[in-house]
Amino acid sequence: MTKINKIGVFTSGGDAPGMNACIRAVVRTAIFSGVEVSGIRRGYQGMLESDFWTMNARSVGNIIHLGGTILKTARCLEFMTDEGIEKAYRNLKSEGIDALVAIGGDGTAKGALRLSERFDIPIMCIPGTIDNDLYGSDFTIGYDTATNTVIEAIDKIRDTAASHNRMFFVEVMGRDSGCIALRAGISGGAEAVLLPEVETGIDELISKLSIDAKNKKTSSIVIVAEGDKSGGAYQLAQRVTEKFDYYDVKVTILGHLQRGGSPSSFDRVLASRLGYAAVNELLRGNSGQMVGLRGNTVALTPLSEALNASKFKLEEDLMEMVSVLSI
Repeated sequence: MTKINKIGVFTSGGDAPGMNACIRAVVRTAIFSGVEVSGIRRGYQGMLESDFWTMNARSVGNIIHLGGTILKTARCLEFMTDEGIEKAYRNLKSEGIDALVAIGGDGTAKGALRLSERFDIPIMCIPGTIDNDLYGSDFTIGYDTATNTVIEAIDKIRDTAASHNRMFFVEVMGRDSGCIALRAGISGGAEAVLLPEVETGIDELISKLSIDAKNKKTSSIVIVAEGDKSGGAYQLAQRVTEKFDYYDVKVTILGHLQRGGSPSSFDRVLASRLGYAAVNELLRGNSGQMVGLRGNTVALTPLSEALNASKFKLEEDLMEMVSVLSI
């Protein structure tokens, strides 16, 4: 492996709180090690357009507390074509970039895997996504902050639900992953949680809510991941209303509120650890890996394995707890 003189860093896909803390760690770790850094604005789109920014230690000052990403982010279909990926590689070499640190979710990792397999450029990925859905890391950057944002909203919704005889369906992000919904459901004291990974029939849900009504529950919170197979919070609320009139039913869609905000202390530390580790692993000669956290230890997972959806599982004990603790 040739010596790395310049590392390119970029964020791609959906933004996540803590990405700036990660960029900061990558830039300062590289510079501390005598390596130049080029920020790539707007992810793979920026690679195609040579949107590069020569960064120094001051470039990342006063950003650790900011949500979003100072490098911006975008989704880029052109990069997935043969012509697009070849153009991106040529631009990287023209800029003198010897290695890459990619921060993002599964789409970002897929692009990085394809680039590393096609061309001889070292790449390390850092999981930055509120969905927490990459195998090989217990937590992804932004997940903790997003979940806390949901909890703050649920606590406020419960206040008004308890003041009336109301049931709230609260829809949270998670097209393919129920991680936010599951933990928010437990920590928010939800009566039911609907997940993409588990099919919950409408009759089963109504049966649960009927038991709650018989037990004199005067309000109820149902958390729905946006990817739930029942069709989302509005459709569920309508179907429940048609069959069950004990509660006054309301719907709240939290949407992109969950992506924003200042990252939690946990996300800042996680992002800093993973950014620091990614640079050091590149300098040790590693490539094609995702840097994650298992237990309290930084660990590497091959990108092909990190993207293997069949290996990613929700915690069974947490799913069992939802029904037990909501009686």
